[in-house]
Amino acid sequence: MARLADYFVLVAFGPHPRGSGEGQGHILQRFPEKDWEDNPFPQGIELFCQPSGWQLCPERSPPTFFVAVLTDINSERHYCACLTFWEPVEPTQEAVCTEVAAGREEEEADEGGPVRLPPAAAVPSGQLFAPKTLVLVSRLDHAEVFRNSLGLIYTIHVEGLNVGLESVVGNLLTCIIPLAGGSQLDSVEDGVRTISLGAGDRQVIQTPLTDSLPISRCSVALLFRQLGIANVLSLFCAALTEHKVLFLSRSYQRLSDACRGLLALLFPLRYSFTYVPILPAQLLEVLSTPTPFIIGVNATFQAETQELLDVIVADLDGGTVTVPECVHIPALPEPLHSQTHSVLSMVLDPELELADLAFPPPTVSTSSLKMQDKELRAVFLRLFAQLLQGYRWCLHMVRIHPEPVIRFHKAAFLGQRGLVEDDFLMKVLEGMAFAGFVSERGVPYRPTDLFDELVAHEVARMRADENNPQRVLSHVKELAEQLYKNENPYPAVAMHKVQRPGEASHLRRAPRPFPRLDEGTVQWIVDQATAKMQGAPPAVKAERRTTVPSGPPMTAILERSSGLHGNSARRLEVVRNCISYVFEGKMLEAKKLLPAVLRALKGRAARRCLTQELHLHVQQNRAVLDHQQFDFVVRMMNCCLQDCTSLDEHGIAAALLPLVTAFCRKLSPGVTQFAYSCVQEHVVWSTPQFWEAMFYGDVQTHIRALYLEPAEDRDPAQQVGEAPVEDDRSALDVASEQRRLWPTLSREKQQELVQKEESTVFSQAIHYANRMSYLLLPLDTSKSRLLRERAGLGDPESASNSLLTSSMAGSVAESYDTESGFEDAETCDVAGAVVRFINRFVDKVCTESGVTSDHLKGLHVMVPDIVQMHIETLEAVHRESKRLPPIQKPKLLRPRLLPGEECVLDGLRVYLLPDGREEGVGGSAGGPALLPAEGAVFLTTYRVIFTGMPTDPLVGEQVVVRSFPVAALTKEKRISVQNPVDQLLQDGLQLRSCTFQLLKMAFDEEVGSDSAELFRKQLHKLRYPPDVRDTFAFTLGSAHTPGQPPRATKDKGPSLRTLSRNLVKNAKKTIGRQYVTRKKYHPPSWEHRGQPPPEDQEDAISVSEELEPSTLTPSSALKPSDRMTMSSLVERACCRDYQRLGLGTLSSSLSRAKSEPFRISPVNRMYAICRSYPGLLIVPQSVQDNALQRVSRCYRQNRFPVVCWRSGRSKAVLLRSGGLHGKGVVGLFKAQNAPSPGQSQADSSSLEQEKYLQAVVSSMPRFADASGRNTLSGFSSVHMGGHVPSPRARVTTLSNPMAASASRRTTPRGKWGSVRASGRSGVLGGDVGSRLAGRDMLAPPQANGGPPDPGFLRPQRAALYIIGDKAQLKGVRPDPLQQWELVPIEVFEARQVKTSFKKLLKACVPGCPAAEPSSAFLRSLEDSEWLTQIHKLLQVSVLVVELLDSGSSVLVSLEDGWDITTQVVSLVQLLSDPFYRTLEGFRLLVEKEWLSFGHRFSHRGAHTLAGQSSGFTPVFLQFLDCVYQVHLQFPMEFEFSPFYLKFLGYHHVSRRFRTFLLDSDYERIELGLLYEEKGERRGQQACRSVWEYVDRLSKRTPVFYNYMYAPEDTEVLRPYSNVSNLKVWDLYTEESLAEGPPYDWELAQGPPEPPEEERPDGGAPQSRRRVVWPCYDGRPRAQPDAISRLLEELHRLETELGRPPERWKDTWDRVKAVQRLEGRPDGRGTPSSLLVSSVPHHRRSLGVYLQEGPVGSTLSLSLDSDQSSGSTASGSRQAARRSTSTLYSQFQMAESENRSHEGTLYKKGAFMKPWKARWFVLDKTKHQLRYYDHRVDTECKGIIDLAEVEAVAPGTPTMGAPKTVDEKAFFDVKTTRRVYNFCAQDVPSAQQWVDQIQGCLSDA
Repeated sequence: MARLADYFVLVAFGPHPRGSGEGQGHILQRFPEKDWEDNPFPQGIELFCQPSGWQLCPERSPPTFFVAVLTDINSERHYCACLTFWEPVEPTQEAVCTEVAAGREEEEADEGGPVRLPPAAAVPSGQLFAPKTLVLVSRLDHAEVFRNSLGLIYTIHVEGLNVGLESVVGNLLTCIIPLAGGSQLDSVEDGVRTISLGAGDRQVIQTPLTDSLPISRCSVALLFRQLGIANVLSLFCAALTEHKVLFLSRSYQRLSDACRGLLALLFPLRYSFTYVPILPAQLLEVLSTPTPFIIGVNATFQAETQELLDVIVADLDGGTVTVPECVHIPALPEPLHSQTHSVLSMVLDPELELADLAFPPPTVSTSSLKMQDKELRAVFLRLFAQLLQGYRWCLHMVRIHPEPVIRFHKAAFLGQRGLVEDDFLMKVLEGMAFAGFVSERGVPYRPTDLFDELVAHEVARMRADENNPQRVLSHVKELAEQLYKNENPYPAVAMHKVQRPGEASHLRRAPRPFPRLDEGTVQWIVDQATAKMQGAPPAVKAERRTTVPSGPPMTAILERSSGLHGNSARRLEVVRNCISYVFEGKMLEAKKLLPAVLRALKGRAARRCLTQELHLHVQQNRAVLDHQQFDFVVRMMNCCLQDCTSLDEHGIAAALLPLVTAFCRKLSPGVTQFAYSCVQEHVVWSTPQFWEAMFYGDVQTHIRALYLEPAEDRDPAQQVGEAPVEDDRSALDVASEQRRLWPTLSREKQQELVQKEESTVFSQAIHYANRMSYLLLPLDTSKSRLLRERAGLGDPESASNSLLTSSMAGSVAESYDTESGFEDAETCDVAGAVVRFINRFVDKVCTESGVTSDHLKGLHVMVPDIVQMHIETLEAVHRESKRLPPIQKPKLLRPRLLPGEECVLDGLRVYLLPDGREEGVGGSAGGPALLPAEGAVFLTTYRVIFTGMPTDPLVGEQVVVRSFPVAALTKEKRISVQNPVDQLLQDGLQLRSCTFQLLKMAFDEEVGSDSAELFRKQLHKLRYPPDVRDTFAFTLGSAHTPGQPPRATKDKGPSLRTLSRNLVKNAKKTIGRQYVTRKKYHPPSWEHRGQPPPEDQEDAISVSEELEPSTLTPSSALKPSDRMTMSSLVERACCRDYQRLGLGTLSSSLSRAKSEPFRISPVNRMYAICRSYPGLLIVPQSVQDNALQRVSRCYRQNRFPVVCWRSGRSKAVLLRSGGLHGKGVVGLFKAQNAPSPGQSQADSSSLEQEKYLQAVVSSMPRFADASGRNTLSGFSSVHMGGHVPSPRARVTTLSNPMAASASRRTTPRGKWGSVRASGRSGVLGGDVGSRLAGRDMLAPPQANGGPPDPGFLRPQRAALYIIGDKAQLKGVRPDPLQQWELVPIEVFEARQVKTSFKKLLKACVPGCPAAEPSSAFLRSLEDSEWLTQIHKLLQVSVLVVELLDSGSSVLVSLEDGWDITTQVVSLVQLLSDPFYRTLEGFRLLVEKEWLSFGHRFSHRGAHTLAGQSSGFTPVFLQFLDCVYQVHLQFPMEFEFSPFYLKFLGYHHVSRRFRTFLLDSDYERIELGLLYEEKGERRGQQACRSVWEYVDRLSKRTPVFYNYMYAPEDTEVLRPYSNVSNLKVWDLYTEESLAEGPPYDWELAQGPPEPPEEERPDGGAPQSRRRVVWPCYDGRPRAQPDAISRLLEELHRLETELGRPPERWKDTWDRVKAVQRLEGRPDGRGTPSSLLVSSVPHHRRSLGVYLQEGPVGSTLSLSLDSDQSSGSTASGSRQAARRSTSTLYSQFQMAESENRSHEGTLYKKGAFMKPWKARWFVLDKTKHQLRYYDHRVDTECKGIIDLAEVEAVAPGTPTMGAPKTVDEKAFFDVKTTRRVYNFCAQDVPSAQQWVDQIQGCLSDA
């Protein structure tokens, strides 16, 4: 029984002591005046009565009522019901202190006379009213009863009823009501109490049936109505995961309801943090507390809550929930979240289901608000039952007596529910509420309630009902009934009769203020009642306690299929077989199965199976194995453990723990090694939570056994029958039984049980101290490595998952934490750290499980001894294990080396691990798991090589080779990886190379750390030699030691190196002079070089050094030595190319043609002007050498503009230079007094520049001077958009927005890719569009590769375009005569290329497997932006090609002129000039533009120690990638194959050849590289130049040749550059592990295959079929293309016949010649072979793809149909093109004969439709006119039957017709159905069409 009310308090307004305007509450009276013993008077009531502060108000307000909740120090809640009313105050009285006022009231009340109001009160204008509050304080939550009782007191006062207030208050305080449990009481009277306060009132109080279920009335339903489902769910999750929740509302009652509702939803968990439904204004700073809370605040204080950063604010009035950004509320796990959501919506809105019905039922029964409230709670009750189902199976009974101690095994619960990763459940289980839940509900013997029933018995039903909403709803309704009945057990008796004040009674003038009550009277009534209670016998209510049902074992919330590792019986069978083979000694069988077992062990079921099987082989806790068995068992255990997380959710580590101390092997007499010493390297062993859970589990087993044993001892006869029954009971059942018996036991018996339990726990603690030392002390205790890897040993935060809140364990543990085990692990010994870890554990578990302090002290003494003893044992084991004979490792396979390649470090045993590319491990393509492989890594002077064999025995005897040149190494890092064989952690090394190889290696344990370190050092030394002379290309085959120059031989002429030195010295002296003076210059001695070249002497070249270009000195002017230099210079690639292009000749005659616009200037032959330029340069004829020196100063690196190519057709030239200096040198001095910035620039460097540029312009054909120019800036950039401008390719109009919008109407499909690629890279400024070529805007742009329009060459452009970096072009003044124009573009820098390449490397060779390989690759490829850069380069190049083709010259002047400039200039020449697309031409191009013009290969490739910091920047590789993209689109235009590009890409970084070393010709001369190639006569020695190597190889094999080469001479290529048109180069992705990279040809040619032999028994020869594996075999070699195969076959046959085999090239040329001859007689000139060059131009450029190599003998043709619009362009050549059918003629039947005439016509659509270009075919055979969308289209779009044609007549243009076409080109065809309007491209073709159609009609 309990008191209904503890205190009655009267609180009134009093002035603030500090005189502020606010008042304060003042307790006038409280009853009883003494505190109850069991319940002291709560502090601070006056604050809570008026939460918004005590204020006077100018008018009477109606009385208010709300219930505030105060929580005392024992966390008991006190409900304060407050009824507030207002009484008038005299104005003077405000200042008077409260006592005086109170005194007056008392006097008047005592006299009982009428209250004489002062006159002021009669004038209500200035009247103020003060609040007064009646407060009832109770520990029970009966809000309605409180409201009625206080209301009754107020009514008596206001209405002046004739009832003593004292007696009412006294009755209220003495009213006793039963506690909860109506159902358990014998009669209705006990559960329902009718009370009367003695004023003719009657109230019925119903106590709830079960105390544990919360009472919610309507609060939950209201909460959902105010906030909605999603918001309430997020508040629910927030409260459960311990976030701060704040409610706002203007109503106090609403606030307390909302808080009560939220708490009711959390049942069965109890909220244990701060809970203040109504927070007074004075206490608002409570909101910044760091702990979680649920608080309600009046909405008027909303502003004060704004700056709270981590509080979730729920605004009840506005219906919103605001979650701050920094707060993450984890959601309920799916599918529970969606199920709960849908059930809630069914409950709240039953009409939703019927909303769509055609005939909805007339009425829908909606529950009352109270019932709906219970239904909503039922939904959450079900949710908790589903979440926590089976929780009792994870409880550990640690102690039963004297009090139960229970722990919850969180990891097992999460693991078995399948929710390990679930954020929500994890947080809930770690929370305080759940800790309370375990300690309250874990008890096995207690009263049960609805939740216990539900979680034990109904879960199966809920699982079954999941998909049936109606059954779910009916279950919810059943539960709701029970909840409702709990709150209202006896609905029939609920009759209240309580007086209420009349309407608007508060507005009437109160007869008098609320009287002061007589304390004596009230106290007397209270005392009387207390005396009576003491006399009565105590009503002890026997609790009905029962054993709590455990329910069925738990299941996963969501049956997740575990993917590949399903629990297939086959896998488990493999595991079982392997283990039985191991224990039967069938080692070979076991070895075969082992890899399959290790793979199977990724699955949970297989791991469980392994532990069960191993348990079967343990007898008496011991299993002695031989060495091989031991190794197998340990490997399987390690594999099991490597996937265990630190929590061990699936209990695998727990199951293995007894096994690792059972399996052992004898090392020598008296020395035994246990398995634990080999499985220590797993994180789970250093996790305190794991050990705690294990400890408690074991304690529970022993405690259970403690109580089961006596039963068996008692009656041995029964034992046989009953033992199984006994053993069936769980620990909780045993505990429940024991708790039931406990009160009946004698005191001694109780003591004995407690003692037994305590010693059980103590003995387990000793056992665990031992176990932990086994697994934490490493075998080699001198190594502290193990500990350092497991920071867990010293980190106290992770030290517990146990649910103690404030126990002694915490404080004891802290004392150890001060010397935390971890920071000083390096210095301190291993033992110390382990001792501390074990001590911390022992402290915690012993304190929690009630071990006596004496025992605990004893343990602390014992632990260091245990550890020390174990260390001593381990020393012997370690010593003996070192003596074991090593396991036989496979023989090391030695790699094949190149001639001259030497081994630096012999093989170190390593395991090669998968590099993240899935092909090597089987992957989605299938195939064997080649990696991991076991073998060795070798370091040679040239390469890093791994050779080995796969560890998976199923792969067979395959050799795996992976290698890359040392020079290609880009990143090396140490890693710690698991060795794939025994799963131990090993030191490893990861080497990444820019040839897209990744060596991820784990060193074998036999490789000491010093060997590994030596390997790293040597590798580093080879990768970054101090000098370029120490690289492989130089040291190869040379006798002298690296780095020492050879001695100069005393000879007639100085040696090569002297020549170089002189040249350099001279250059240094002459730099900075006006012009180069002659110096004595010694050539190398030709005799010394071995081959006197007489012709060189005669053909000496004379070069003018005079300033006048007109006068030439005779050849004798140069000393012979100088002439030598010149001759050498002239032999360079540049000169050969200049002469081919006619860019200036060098002749010995005196008369050089003045008409030549350009000349070859030797001004730089001493490299004095520009170190990085070649010796001979092409400059305008009119510019004199001394001027060049001055011009060069304006450009970066002195790289002034020089000509590098001239178009044979338009005579336009291509120039290159470095970017401009910000200002010229001179400008710096003139700038101070310059009148304006523009002026100063003009005065400075610009003058020299201008003169020079002017000279360039005037050296060109004169057309540029015509008037009516149309410069670039007038064009719209829309045409740069490729196809329709897509979001990835945004089009930016820079200068002319109107033009852009106008031209957007035509969507061009032309040559331009968008310049603004995805907005990330640059903008091609100055809008360059299709009108660049002077085209009309409406004519669609040409198809890719189409010929220019007739109007293309109108002289409307600038003569010279300067393509420069936006930032640099500020220095150049626009040309006053507008002869040149600047095109500013944004380009990427070298460092962007570098970062992009790094990302590309990561994308192609990730290093570790990705989660979803396909999308991950594409995503990281896009992130790298590599293709975007390729797109940009191609785009700029195509722009330049267009400009050159239209007759304008172009100067490319970007960055320093040696990276992007070189890329663009080379690409432009490649696209414009077919010569560069031959093998010879491409070599020339690279030598000229890349080598001579000083691309810094050594710097960009980081070849030496100096370049190490700058890193690898693959500028040249990027250029090759661009060439590859062009090759893909125009496969018939290149003489070389894609393999040639890959070959150069590989060898430009390999440093095998000298070609790509050093940064310029100047440096090559300095090293004596430039001239040696001609002179020395060398035998078969190693090639020094890559070109020489290519030549030699090309003679032997067609590997570099492209069979589809069939060039067109005039072809200018215009490739598509959109990213969507680009492909990832297979150089980046392919790999063949059979032989390593195929670019070192000598190594790639494996041993020849044996010839097919007839079998001796006369049978057929054995099949030579072989499996080609992805990623293992090089496919082109395994399956060469048809032509290579035939050539090989020819070679073989010729050799067999004994004839000297003919060179493949001669054979091929003969075949081609024959083909050409055959092709001629054909009347229509159709080629009979693809190889002939008459394949139509249009198609050639659209990519007839012939894949390289692997396609076998078929030519796979794919036609890019996207580019149809080319066929619609006007132009006579277009129409004259041969039809597509020629391409198909060799494959097709006679269908092509049916095309009698074909071509493009514009056709007017039907009524109101536009003109469209279509491809028309006139078919005389079928007598019809067909049309297609475009010429490649195979599907006919429409047919005009000629039988219906009535007439063909000339037509007239109508609206929308093409503007540019002559009127006479229109004609109409009239049929019986309609008139067709046509328009041809020009008049002749129109006439031709009309004739053809009429001819057809007349024939018919």
